[in-house]
Amino acid sequence: MKISILTLFPEMFQGLFSHSILKQAQEKNVVTYDVVNFRDYTEDRHNRVDDYPYGGGGGMVLTPQPVFDAVEDLKKGADSLRKPPRVILLCPQGEPYTQKKAEELSKEEQLILICGHYEGYDERIREHLITDEISIGDYVLTGGEIGAMVIADSVTRLLPGSLGNEQSAVTDSHSTGLLEYPHYTRPADFRGLRVPDILLSGHHKKIETWRRQQSLKRTYERRKDMLKKLDLTEEDQKYLNELESE
Repeated sequence: MKISILTLFPEMFQGLFSHSILKQAQEKNVVTYDVVNFRDYTEDRHNRVDDYPYGGGGGMVLTPQPVFDAVEDLKKGADSLRKPPRVILLCPQGEPYTQKKAEELSKEEQLILICGHYEGYDERIREHLITDEISIGDYVLTGGEIGAMVIADSVTRLLPGSLGNEQSAVTDSHSTGLLEYPHYTRPADFRGLRVPDILLSGHHKKIETWRRQQSLKRTYERRKDMLKKLDLTEEDQKYLNELESE
């Protein structure tokens, strides 16, 4: 996969792509990151990429020309792809970002993420250039860079070969529709705080059942809304009924 990021502040991404899983994924040729300063594409003689909004109002608006030219340039090498790149606008008005969306995007061959600044984008960018609008939450940031980092990180870890243990991504919170069960490691007894005996039993079927129930319990206690979206088994429902009766 290739992840291209259009930003006015490319230096913000240097640390992100030079450490941990994202660095390892790039070294394994699982993913390629391309950070582009779209100011390099402006035709304005003062090197500006924003202007005052028609009709008045506060703030400045990103002009369409440099963004269109940058995206079109990135698409030139996409002829060999099975389908065109997804062009994603990071925007407070966008679709709320979820694990399901990350899984969907991880199946693409190229993502182009556009990071905005100032008051907003010229509407023609939204109407004629992008395929998706994404928001990482109901709040406003100074720019789209942090949102782009979230997408790049969450998508990269889902790509085959990125993680040392491929099962890790499958059992993550939200990947299964439930919050993840508790984890423990050595020592088995730390200051009198013991690891649950079931995890030391070596009985894999019972451990699997315990983990499923713990995921259900944690989701019930913290994110009950998530349970409404799940197809629960009879055993799941029986356990949840027990929780409700406690």
